[in-house]
Amino acid sequence: MTLRIVFMGTPDFAVPTLQAIVDQGNDIAAVYTQPPRAAGRGMADRKSPIHELAAAHNIPVATPATLKDTDAQSAFEALEADVAVVVAYGLILPPEILAMPKHGCLNLHASKLPRWRGAAPIQRAIMAGDTETAATVMRMEAGLDTGPVCLERVVKIDVDMTAGDLHDRLALDGANLMASAITDLVAGNLACRAQSADGVTYAKKIEKSESRIDWRHPANKVHNMIRGLSPFPGAWFELEIDGARQRIKVQAVTIAENQSGSPGELLGDGLVVACGEGAVRLTTIQRAGKKPMDATEFLRGTVLPVGTRLA
Repeated sequence: MTLRIVFMGTPDFAVPTLQAIVDQGNDIAAVYTQPPRAAGRGMADRKSPIHELAAAHNIPVATPATLKDTDAQSAFEALEADVAVVVAYGLILPPEILAMPKHGCLNLHASKLPRWRGAAPIQRAIMAGDTETAATVMRMEAGLDTGPVCLERVVKIDVDMTAGDLHDRLALDGANLMASAITDLVAGNLACRAQSADGVTYAKKIEKSESRIDWRHPANKVHNMIRGLSPFPGAWFELEIDGARQRIKVQAVTIAENQSGSPGELLGDGLVVACGEGAVRLTTIQRAGKKPMDATEFLRGTVLPVGTRLA
């Protein structure tokens, strides 16, 4: 027995899950994704990664701007889905949509619920210094990521892991987890439990104002902030190069043991920068309009004396 599925997702994070349920041989009635957006230097319309994958498998694609009007809801109802699978779709599903699939809507969320409900769970977990998170399959309800948890796979957050690293790990683990959930649903034994009322936190969207590095913070906080914003939007500082102020993004960082100085001061032995307490070592950076490079490569072309102040 297979299920008739409507898949709803948009970014790269959702791609492994769509591929996994395609590989299971399910009947995918349609894929819902965000409409094409202008992108790139030519600002041409670009389809989402999920749109591209669906097209490659000849799956019908819908790109409504909203699911709140009656026409969109009627079109969804006509698909007669057994279940909707939702992964980083980007639109709110109103109660009318949530109630339409025979077995409801299953969502893949990138946190160990109820910690980090909301828009940016991967970044917020790392920025908070969490040592573990999870890929979670939950049943959707009207609240923000409040539904019962069906399956969960805990993932360790290594000390220097970036948001990009964790994103890729959770995308793959989550795809396998959702495939297991579909298998359990077919067998009639997908069991879900209510979330705890304790330990609820919210992962608000990352704002641009959060991405400038404040060297006055302790080294562990700077370290976590840089990792949590890598590769996007990227934590940054300013540096004067060839008489002009340039914005430098930091893509990878480690804690520099037994080093200290005035906040923002460049210490010896590579790109080691003093923080309010301790210091960090910048290992991969990116100048505006350039590709990321390691610190050694950067210092071969840019002379930065010890004591240089990073702003």
